[in-house]
Amino acid sequence: MTEQPILIETRGAALWLTINREDRRNAINKQVLAGIESAISGAANGKTIRAIILTGAGRKAFCAGADLSGGTNTFTLGVEEPQTDFGRLARLARESQIPLIARVNGDCIAGGMALMSLCDLAVVADHARFGLPEAKVGVFPMQVLVYLRKMIPPRIVNEMCLTGEFLSATRAKEIGIANQVVPYEDLDAAIEKLTSKLTEMSPMALRRGKYAIAAMDSMSFAEALAFAEQLIAITSLTPDAAEGLAAFNEKRAPAWKETK
Repeated sequence: MTEQPILIETRGAALWLTINREDRRNAINKQVLAGIESAISGAANGKTIRAIILTGAGRKAFCAGADLSGGTNTFTLGVEEPQTDFGRLARLARESQIPLIARVNGDCIAGGMALMSLCDLAVVADHARFGLPEAKVGVFPMQVLVYLRKMIPPRIVNEMCLTGEFLSATRAKEIGIANQVVPYEDLDAAIEKLTSKLTEMSPMALRRGKYAIAAMDSMSFAEALAFAEQLIAITSLTPDAAEGLAAFNEKRAPAWKETK
């Protein structure tokens, strides 16, 4: 039987998605993107998953980019189609109300940078490298730019795209790509600790918060402030807000409605 391109495992309140192509350095193909898209979409239908972890098999690569064995068809569905497989996944990830965490277990290259950029948080093994070498094969990291140009300083984005040079995990943290850098052996413990923190938060607050972050991205200052004023008023009237304030004043842990 053909191996599953994506391994899906539920660990407590976290859904783990592992790109299962270690022999190809976890390179992206249509099946990988479809598997991630399906899993994220499925998690949205319930209330039990509080975080989604995206990682790669082994320790050499998180994802080394697109599987180039498909030639130029790797990058498009054809001129007739306005969207790409990655574009559909990117739109879904942006709309997801569940926090996504990149567990960067190794090299994060080209399309791997794109997958990492879709995530809200990134925990990185200290041996991992980051790079955008697409120009070496005659293309350019177009879709990655949609995220990276707002995530890290423009000069660094330019350098990565134009030279194809790799960055270390330490440098990735310095410029804002990584939240944490830890030894590979400590990666799972760091992910579990981060996931535990997320599950302590109000499910409603995180859903509304992720919605607000995405919505404000394209707003002017005045629009974003007015939008925030409306959302905080609405959020303060929810059962989670009442429970959270009561728990704070009573010096106890909150019992969120959706996790009882």
